[in-house]
Amino acid sequence: MLRSTRTTGRRGALLGASAAVVCVTLTACAGSGNGGYAAVGPPRPSSATTARPTGSVTLVPLDDPKSPAGNGTSGTETGTTPGPTSSTPAPASSPPGAKSGRSSAPPQSSPPTTAPATTPAALSWGAPARKPTAHRWCEDVTLTFRNSGGTAVRSGTVTFGTHIIGALGIDWATIDSAEQLPVPIGAGAGSTKTWTVCVDAWRVPLGMHIETRDVSVQWR
Repeated sequence: MLRSTRTTGRRGALLGASAAVVCVTLTACAGSGNGGYAAVGPPRPSSATTARPTGSVTLVPLDDPKSPAGNGTSGTETGTTPGPTSSTPAPASSPPGAKSGRSSAPPQSSPPTTAPATTPAALSWGAPARKPTAHRWCEDVTLTFRNSGGTAVRSGTVTFGTHIIGALGIDWATIDSAEQLPVPIGAGAGSTKTWTVCVDAWRVPLGMHIETRDVSVQWR
């Protein structure tokens, strides 16, 4: 049901004028792009004055950038700054009980020197020195020995070879005789000795003589 209200007097005139102003305003708004509606109520706050969230912020990791399904980007909540990263590797820790500085290993000592092995005796001698005696079947024979080894000569024998020479220089026979070495003969030392070497008298008739030319020595 449509109701009508009549207002008289001055108050009615004011109400009528107000109604006319509202009507004009609605008419003007109807002609704009708002579809004939007028904005009613307080204006919305702009995005610049939007209140920021308060309280704790929880970061949720995005997909792994290396994964094919990931987008290769990472997000950071507004107002937070990711902590700095360092590419410097952490220093390696020393194993327990390790010490720095010089090595504590004892210096290597030189191997003990080994004494050279002792060499055996090495006896040498020269040509026999001969001298005639009062008997044609005897003569004095002198030998000089030299030990060039590292061990002393303790014992040995000398064997002489005595030739019987005839009046015409023919060598008729050779007679051997043995004598003892003049021991000991120390290492690097020498010794000289003279022996009287004789053969049987009947082997050297008148006009013949002897010559001791050969010498052989055995020692140990």
